[in-house]
Order: sequence, then structure tokens, then C-alpha cells
Amino acid sequence: MASARVFVARMAGLAVFGPDGERIGKVRDVVVSLRVDSHPPRVLGLVVDLSARRSIFVPMLRVADIAPTAVTLASGSVNLRSFDQRPNETLVLGELLNSSATVRETAAEGSVVDVAIEPTRTRDWAVTKVALRFRRTRLARRPRVEVHGWEAVSGLDVAAAQGADRLLSVFDTMRPADVAAALSRLPDERQHQVVDALDDERLADVFEELSESDQRELLAYLDDDRAADVLEAMSPDDAADLLGELDDAEAGRLLELMEPGESEPVRRLLRYEWDTAGGLMTPEPITLGPDATVAEALARVRNPEVPPALASMVFVVRPPTATPTGRYLGCVHAQQLLRAAPFELVAGMVDAELPQLGPSAGLGEVTRYFASYNLVAGPVVDTEDHLLGAVTVDDVLDHLLPQGWRDRDLAPGEVPAGPVRGDGRSAAPAAANGEVHDA
Repeated sequence: MASARVFVARMAGLAVFGPDGERIGKVRDVVVSLRVDSHPPRVLGLVVDLSARRSIFVPMLRVADIAPTAVTLASGSVNLRSFDQRPNETLVLGELLNSSATVRETAAEGSVVDVAIEPTRTRDWAVTKVALRFRRTRLARRPRVEVHGWEAVSGLDVAAAQGADRLLSVFDTMRPADVAAALSRLPDERQHQVVDALDDERLADVFEELSESDQRELLAYLDDDRAADVLEAMSPDDAADLLGELDDAEAGRLLELMEPGESEPVRRLLRYEWDTAGGLMTPEPITLGPDATVAEALARVRNPEVPPALASMVFVVRPPTATPTGRYLGCVHAQQLLRAAPFELVAGMVDAELPQLGPSAGLGEVTRYFASYNLVAGPVVDTEDHLLGAVTVDDVLDHLLPQGWRDRDLAPGEVPAGPVRGDGRSAAPAAANGEVHDA
């Protein structure tokens, strides 16, 4: 593949040839996936018009060469189903050209007349340059055109260039932490549009990844009833952390609006200082009675709603098994369960020698505990041997990092546009698979 920079406007109408030299069609457009930050978008592929008045999508991995007069495809398969644009995709010629953008350094606003794409070290292609046309001045005979790096201009990311529906479609393909990072960079009006559109469960996942300041601002935007619903959907430890940031009157009002079964574990966590094991723990670890089998334990571990760190260990207790439990007997590591027969009882596998954390253990003690025993989760037990909850390593890291770390900009590439499918397009809602033929 030639490493030269290619301007997309010059590709329009170029003939497309297969590896054997047969003409397939001509280039109609280039498909890119705009990001929710200022980093260069990834080029997904080409829209190629076939002679049969039909357009297909050709992934960039199938493009062997882009020359001034033609595009040549590499050997391989190409889906001949008609091109169907997905919500997270943008057409450069059809949608990006003629849109407005602003040069960050000078605040000068112009319209996009072309963009340049280049191959990267990983064989992907990315949009690297933007050509902007500015209004003609009295002293200039014609409008001036300037070429800037993608990061040097604003207004072309998903948040600015697309409507709220398109933005939400992109968010659907992203992890909650990445959605939270993108949401924090949006203007208030667009933030509120996103918050209104997300369901309570998804919004709760995003809230758990927001900084304290963003949490307070968005919680204040919600009416009390929905704020209580979102708190109910959050993990009790995250909900307690958020309520701990509010004044007592506001926190008490929201706790009263929550269902009693959801608010009780949160109230228990609020009794502890935020930097102790009691304040860090989740009151909903995996707990089993001693007569449970390995098969039952693995079924609990496989629950997709249980975070990976919490699924690394199950805790064996005397009834009742709801926290605070009956007498704590010990823990069983997930690796032990994988090596055991399904019919074996967890009581015979209990690690009773692993030290426990007390609810008043400070952050330093908890950190040393995890480092000493190479754990990602640990039991929190009171003086009467009742299991109160479990601390996970992600909660410890969250409190060890500098205050406001979530507000800092991530390095390039740290906010993915979504999981990538085999055809080079993001895993957004896709059309049914079509017939596949060799190019």
C-alpha cells in the first residue's frame, strides 16, 4: 500500500479494479467513523457504485492501492449486499464536506472542502488533514483555503457534527467508562439530551464512571424521582459515594424516595468513612452456604451482571447468606472452582486461612492487603464474624488515584469508537449478512 496522503474529493468517480484487472465499479464515497473526541477518525472503507446501479461497501483492508487514476482491490471476499449506512458511520463526501469547522488556535470558522486520509502503522487508515475554505475578505480576490491537522480544528466530532440520535447510536457501542468520558466533554444542552434518552440502567452504569463534580451536576438536573431510580440501579457502594458528596438534607430526601430494599445497603455503607474498608466495600458479594455445590458456585460466578473482580471469589457463610451474613467460614477462589468436579461441595474447598479485613481498616491497610496476598477481592468481616461485604481492587484504585483523575484528557486512542467487527466497521446495529463473493 502506498503511504502517500490521499485527498478524498479527488477519489470521487475513480475506477475500481479487482486484483485480476477487471473493472468492478467506481468510488462514490469514503466511510469514516467519527469519534466523540478530537482524535482522528478511523476510515472504515469505500462506497463503490457497481455497474448494476447498486452500491456496496468495501473495507479498507481490501484496498491494495489508491492511485491518481484508479483504486485496486486486493484478493479476498467482498460483500455484495447493497450498502446500508449505520448510525455510527459518516460519509465524507455526502455529509462531512461543506460542514462548518473552527480552527482552534485562531477561532477562524470555515467550511470543509476536502479531507485527507493516510494509512497508519497498524494498516488502518485515518483522517489526518482537513482543508477549510474561509470567506473572501475585501483585500483578497478569492476565498483562501488552508489545510490543518484534524486535531487543530473543532466542530467535526460526533458531538458537534451529528444529531443527538446519531450520538446516542455511537454511545451504544461504547463501554460506560468511555461514554462517561465523552459525556463530560459535551456542552450542557447536549449532555441533558443524552441523559434524557438513556434508560435508568445504562445511565446508572455511566454515572458510576463520572467524576464527582459531573455526578453532582447531572444528578441536580434530574428530577428527584428519576434521581432515586438511577441511584437504585447503581452499585450500592457507588451510590453511597455519590450520596456522600451531597449535603445531608438532599441525601436523606433521595434515600427516602428509594425502595427500602435498595436504600438499606446504601445506608449501611454511609455509616463508614469513605477511606475505610467499610466505606469501600460492596455489600453484595457472591455468598453461598456450606452445602452449595461447585456447579451452583460457578453459576453465580458466570452471572454477567457480577463485575469481574467480584466474580474472582465466592464467600461461604452460615445462614443467613444476605449481608450482614451468619458466621463467616472462608472463601473459595474461582480458579479452585474451575478445577473441581461440579458435584463437590464448596465447604470442602474453603480457604479459612486468608486474613479478613475489618470495616475500619484504612485505605493504606487495604492496599497492603491486596499487594500481600495478590488478590482482586477481599472479605470485610466484623468482630462477630459476620461477612459485611467485599472490597475489590477497582474501588481501591479509584481512591488511590489523584482527585479529579476522571476529568483529565485521555491519551490518543484511549477512547475507542466501539468494538470492531471483522469487516472493519464498528459493531453498531448491522443489516443482515448478504451474499459474499470474491472481489
